Amino acid sequence: MARSHNFSAGPTALPLEVLQQAHEEFFDFAGTGMSVMEISHRSEVFMELGHQAEQDLRAILQVPSQYKVLFVQGGASMQFAQVPMNLLGDKGTADYLHTGLWSGKAIQAAQRYCDVRVAASSKASGFDRIPCAADYNLNPNAAYLHYTENETVHGAQFADVPDACVPLVCDACSSLLSKPIDVARHGLIYAAAQKNMGAAGLTVVIVDEALLGRALALTPEILDYARIAKAESMLNTPSTFPWYLTGLTLKWVLRRGGIASIHQLNQTKAELLYRTIDDSGGFYRNRVEAPFRSINNVPFVLADPALEPAFLRLAEQSGLMGLKGHASVGGVRASLYNAVTLQAVQALSDFMKDFAQVHG
Repeated sequence: MARSHNFSAGPTALPLEVLQQAHEEFFDFAGTGMSVMEISHRSEVFMELGHQAEQDLRAILQVPSQYKVLFVQGGASMQFAQVPMNLLGDKGTADYLHTGLWSGKAIQAAQRYCDVRVAASSKASGFDRIPCAADYNLNPNAAYLHYTENETVHGAQFADVPDACVPLVCDACSSLLSKPIDVARHGLIYAAAQKNMGAAGLTVVIVDEALLGRALALTPEILDYARIAKAESMLNTPSTFPWYLTGLTLKWVLRRGGIASIHQLNQTKAELLYRTIDDSGGFYRNRVEAPFRSINNVPFVLADPALEPAFLRLAEQSGLMGLKGHASVGGVRASLYNAVTLQAVQALSDFMKDFAQVHG
């Protein structure tokens, strides 16, 4: 069966090995004679699945023992509200770094619950960089400092973890498992699964247990991290099939050599695509300053925008899918998540060179 090369920003490519195993187990999971989608989330076999996924994630990311790992629903957009609901406590303000569309959405959501201070922003330059740490205007009395580690739309990524004197909150939706991250420097990390961890419908939250129990009175029980942690992510019926797929994907990460090995490959993929753009003589352009270019999402434009529809149409005909840029910025975007192979990126590079030769 011929498969397309999937460069979608999410949901996106899953490892072929994971899809094959899910296919093999679809009608009979762990000898139950039922699909994993049919068994009770309270059953011993599913509880073991959940515990194993947590253990594997802890091993891969070296999560310290004092951190709780939660498997919840709702995606990043839910976390934009859930974070301030749970972490504000008796403080009425929080700091945010504004580096692109998604951090902007997090800011807008948090403004319903507190006074949001934008400690630094790269909006004035079109989000073509990450603000310099020396320019951060941090509030030592803030409940937390929030940042979006990788901006999927604008393609800017933090080179280093920001320093903070308050709990640091990271939106790692598009980068968790793709590169090393020092969990211990954070108070909370959240990531939706549909980029590097599995399928849409599941979000991982890694939170220092010292931050639990601060939820605002208005926080529904179902959104209270402390209650979710106490119930071991079983406060309500979880997203069982996405949780299962995440478990398979974590095993795949371990088989591939863990974060260090995957990060090295992701860097190679990104370098290949950026080199193709930079060597095109201006036919293609990426607007992000080199030190802040994302290894996960590579947006670019054609010097002649009128050629973009033909580029996208011919790319699809060549089996290169999901390349249309976000509606807010247009252009083209290739997402190079963990399951996107080097061969897929090479195929895209070759197509881009051929297209530029014909139309340049």
